[in-house]
Amino acid sequence: MSIRVLLADDHQVVRDGLKCVLAQEKDIEVVAEARTGAEAVDMAKRHRPGVVVMDIRMPKMDGLTALGRIKIEQPNMPILMFSGFDNPTYVARAVALGASGYLLKSLANGEIATAVRRCAGGDYLWTRDELRKVTGALSTPRINADVEVPLTHRESEVLRQLAHGLTNKEIAGALKISYETVKEHVQHILRKVGVADRTQAAVWAVRKGLV
Repeated sequence: MSIRVLLADDHQVVRDGLKCVLAQEKDIEVVAEARTGAEAVDMAKRHRPGVVVMDIRMPKMDGLTALGRIKIEQPNMPILMFSGFDNPTYVARAVALGASGYLLKSLANGEIATAVRRCAGGDYLWTRDELRKVTGALSTPRINADVEVPLTHRESEVLRQLAHGLTNKEIAGALKISYETVKEHVQHILRKVGVADRTQAAVWAVRKGLV
């Protein structure tokens, strides 16, 4: 029986490329495609694929949010995050939300098929180096997620953007505030939550249900 795969990426050229790569494998079949995170959640429910290969930056719900939604409904479904960004915040959130692995789009074609097979077989693809990078982020912060932290409305907005992997400059643009103001908000957030860096803050936000 072939491994049924759902591809989720907002760029058709990426989906077409992945389909061509996986079509060469007799034991792998692409059964559905999604262009947005919301579509990915719907397609995962409708098609029940053996493996989901999903991008992170997508419209109408990013891939990490979609990962969390799918895992709530189908906790045993293997999901591989497939991104062009080697971003420690993304990796930490992917680990925290239960992804089976995090593949970079620069990966060789044969390695993608191997990763799909391993995930279908129940393996987790996290390397020791990846886990080492996020160990601190996944450790318990000084303030637990079930404790109410007095963040201002603007700080909550900044934290949500930060947890989506945006840089300070990107947050400033999204919220139409200055770069220096964003830096100040980030420092206040880290102090209030009791974490050492923005990656830990992002994981705390996930556990708090803010993203």
